[in-house]
Amino acid sequence: MTKRSLRVWDLPTRLFHWTLALCVLGLFVTGKVGGNAMVWHLRLGLLMLTLLGFRLLWGVVGARWSRFAQFTRGPLAVWNYLRGSSPPEHQVGHSPLAGWAVWLMFIVLTVQTASGLMSDDEIAFFGPLVTQVSGDTVSLATWWHTEWGQLLVLGIVVAHLLAIAYYAWVRRQAIVRPMFGGDQLVPDELPVEPSRDDMGLRVWAIAVFALCATGTWGLVSWATP
Repeated sequence: MTKRSLRVWDLPTRLFHWTLALCVLGLFVTGKVGGNAMVWHLRLGLLMLTLLGFRLLWGVVGARWSRFAQFTRGPLAVWNYLRGSSPPEHQVGHSPLAGWAVWLMFIVLTVQTASGLMSDDEIAFFGPLVTQVSGDTVSLATWWHTEWGQLLVLGIVVAHLLAIAYYAWVRRQAIVRPMFGGDQLVPDELPVEPSRDDMGLRVWAIAVFALCATGTWGLVSWATP
């Protein structure tokens, strides 16, 4: 079966992916170091909030294969994928199973970020939203952020790495390379169009990111006494 190279991941989506990965790593390290590193922990947390907001909007207004509607499929599609009987087009971009993994990661990271903004370690760090919620909410958010939330994030990261290893070594599919270069190898006869990835789209992505960054800045400015 001959294959062709198809542009699947646009540059904004790829930059989001790798920036998010570095952000998660930086948050984990600064959280464990503590002390003065918590200043950067907060900054990275605000960057995380901006990135999540960007991905939420980009999943609606972004390029074809980055849109939620393109990879969010029902339980039957997931079951057929696990059985190996899904249609070939479900192999392009995120698979039905990977699509739900994306949603799970998005939800967990959003809850973890929100809880961090409402956390208070009662030593040297407190989130910008602490003054806007009750003491009970602060206590619950702090507990979640430092306990179960952190474990869930680590669990998702480990599961993601294991999935990459499984696809690479068992299914012989390169799923990391397309997230670098943007192109995926697909069968020649598969009637799918490439994702848009031109300068106009990239300028549009900058505008969307700027909107999200402004929203994050506005939230912090509103919450800061």
